[in-house]
Amino acid sequence: MKNFKIGGVPEHFNLPWYLTLKNKEYQDKNINLRWKDYHSGTGEMCNALRDGEIDMAVILTEGIVRDITKGNPCKIVQVFINSPLIWGIHVSKNSLYTSIKDLKGTKAAISRYGSGSHLMSYINAENQGWNIEKELDFEVIENLEGALKNLPKGKGDYFMWEKFTTKPYVDNGPLKLIGECPTPWPCFVIAVRDSVLEQNPIAVKDILSVINNATKKFKQTPGVDLLIADRYKQKIEDVQQWLSLTQWSQKQLSISDLGHVQEKLMQLELIENIISQDKVLFDI
Repeated sequence: MKNFKIGGVPEHFNLPWYLTLKNKEYQDKNINLRWKDYHSGTGEMCNALRDGEIDMAVILTEGIVRDITKGNPCKIVQVFINSPLIWGIHVSKNSLYTSIKDLKGTKAAISRYGSGSHLMSYINAENQGWNIEKELDFEVIENLEGALKNLPKGKGDYFMWEKFTTKPYVDNGPLKLIGECPTPWPCFVIAVRDSVLEQNPIAVKDILSVINNATKKFKQTPGVDLLIADRYKQKIEDVQQWLSLTQWSQKQLSISDLGHVQEKLMQLELIENIISQDKVLFDI
């Protein structure tokens, strides 16, 4: 039995992993796969991959591409979610801000530097035509829990996070949704450390075959909307809307999408150089 550790955010996107693990489907391939939740998201997972704390990660595309260009020794092996991530732009319920334009020059609360909440604040600022050097500032609050606690205290002015994950906190306080910012590319990919790809490529392929088989039929699973609503404390109508917008993938990230991500990161001065596709993508 080969041992592997995989990390991801504890959100509804990753329910297929939980179900396949619960059903011991990887053990049928002689693989002992262990999952670890990363509440702080992509920046924390990038560090975990670098440190060898995990072997694989289900991680935001722009975050891992940026970290690979900065020397993280891993590769993207495929897209996990092909549809955009819809980032909700949130302020405290008692905030006087009512629209995205009100946030010009204020502080974005981010989980950490290099995280999705950090990188997407640049995308949002560019979409709004702000001067990124003068009208974009940051406050590190670690994770969603940190935002729920700190925004009402005035530590950070707005917080970007996946809008369906934060919906219960908008419905019941303490957050208010004032806008959205979808990613301009497939949002989640699966990344694997280089040493794992060198030593165990067949096992990685087996892990992908199990999860891909599950995601192909996931949306057709009877009662999946009720399961998600119960597990993640969501309203059934929100889950059904999310399912209608979400597409799982079983294919590698396209060269054009990789190019788009790198060009945007370069334009926003979040990376120093564009690297070749063979340094980012690995075809199993």
